[in-house]
Amino acid sequence: MFKPEMLKASIESSMPGSRVDVQDTTGTGDHFQVTVVSDRFVGKSRVEQHQMVHAALHEAIEGDLHALGLKTYTPESWREAQARSGSA
Repeated sequence: MFKPEMLKASIESSMPGSRVDVQDTTGTGDHFQVTVVSDRFVGKSRVEQHQMVHAALHEAIEGDLHALGLKTYTPESWREAQARSGSA
């Protein structure tokens, strides 16, 4: 069983300066929705971005993590997504 804070810390330590949000979607510690905003994603494909996050979570993914919903954004694409949704 994993805690959102543990997954968040793993990503942040691997990708300093990133904005990371982790939600336990079922309350069971094995299904998560993760959103990462990082300037390290600039110039990378969506697949490459997801590979970077998976690398940061390698131990968790190899363990009892059953589901990982992943959304990745560059700072610019994050601002655009927020503008489209009307969120700040």
